[in-house]
Amino acid sequence: MRKILFSLLALLIIPALTPSVSADEYSAALEELAGNQIKGWAQSSEVVSAIMAQNKKSASLDQAAIDSLDKKWRAETKGGDKSMINAVLSNSLSAYLKNIKEQSEGLYTEIFVMDNKGLNVGQSDVTSDYWQGDEGKWQKSFGAGPSGQLIDDVEFDDSSQTYQSQVSIAIVDPASNEPIGAVTVGVNVEALE
Repeated sequence: MRKILFSLLALLIIPALTPSVSADEYSAALEELAGNQIKGWAQSSEVVSAIMAQNKKSASLDQAAIDSLDKKWRAETKGGDKSMINAVLSNSLSAYLKNIKEQSEGLYTEIFVMDNKGLNVGQSDVTSDYWQGDEGKWQKSFGAGPSGQLIDDVEFDDSSQTYQSQVSIAIVDPASNEPIGAVTVGVNVEALE
């Protein structure tokens, strides 16, 4: 009897202590944010020119070279030499993205831009890996063509202690309207309200 009573109390108390967040609850606001705000700065000359420059540099990379770069990045996130990470975090695109994040006043939790191979071009914060090409955020944005977009489910992010969704959109060459890369933005959905 005591076990049943405890179980019933847990069913009543635990949901009251855990904020409930539904992805559907924020989908319209996230769609609007992606189309109106994110797309505006993501198509800026700072972002487009940085992606185009990196696309030229990485054009000859094969999958083995990409895997090697990603392995080096992952090792650097664990400590020691951080020359690769520091080079990306200190570039002009990363400075631009950090400024966008700061100006969002907590709405954006992270921003990173990827090239046409899914490699990081610039970012506001360190990502756990360098190559995003094997992930939905790149495949369903860049890989889906000029209007490619992915709005991920809302999840609790331990590092930022917020409920967030990742919004990813393709970035296009303004001259050809062909995708050249993508951007992923962590959005604190509680700041949408």
